[in-house]
Amino acid sequence: MDKLFIVIVVYLAVMNFIGFYSMFSDKNKAKKGKWRTKERTLFLFAILGGSLGSNLGMRVFRHKTDHWYFKYGMPIILILQILLAFAIIYCVR
Repeated sequence: MDKLFIVIVVYLAVMNFIGFYSMFSDKNKAKKGKWRTKERTLFLFAILGGSLGSNLGMRVFRHKTDHWYFKYGMPIILILQILLAFAIIYCVR
């Protein structure tokens, strides 16, 4: 159980870093008029466990905050993932 917990924590840390960095990177690309990261890719990072990092990246870099589907979608993904984590922890006990 301890090894599985460590693997999960490392995975989530990496995914949240990727989510945060993807918002930073896409914001910089937008400023420079370069090729952008697809919006579905940004959502994919969040869905795969990087929702906290993606939400923080949105707020820190003020990126995608005018789009309703990011403004509401990213926090909803985060809330659902938190609820899922609590459900899993409750069921494992």
